[in-house]
Amino acid sequence: MTDLSIASALTGSDPQRARDTARMRETAEAFEASFLSQMLKPMFEGLSTDGMFGGGEAEGQWRSFMIDAMAKQTVKAGGIGLADDVMAQMIKMQEQGQA
Repeated sequence: MTDLSIASALTGSDPQRARDTARMRETAEAFEASFLSQMLKPMFEGLSTDGMFGGGEAEGQWRSFMIDAMAKQTVKAGGIGLADDVMAQMIKMQEQGQA
C-alpha cells in the first residue's frame, strides 16, 4: 500500500477521519525519529570534545539534543521508510477494531 492509496482510502470527505490520519502520521514519524535517534547515538559516543574546534564539556552535554534534531530532520527529509510501515500497521489495527 502506498502513501497515496493510504491517504485516499482514509481521508475521503470525512474531516474527523482526515484528522485521525494526520495524527497517525505524526505518531508514526515521531516513532521513526525516536528509532533513528537511538541508532545514531552510538556513532557519537566515542568522539572526543577536546581540541581546537571541540566544544568541550558543553558539547557533551548538548549532544543528545543534536542527535534528536538530526533524527527529526532525517524524518522530515523522507526518513528511512519506517513511518510508512508503522502507519500501515496502525491502519490495519484500526480497521480490525471497527470490524
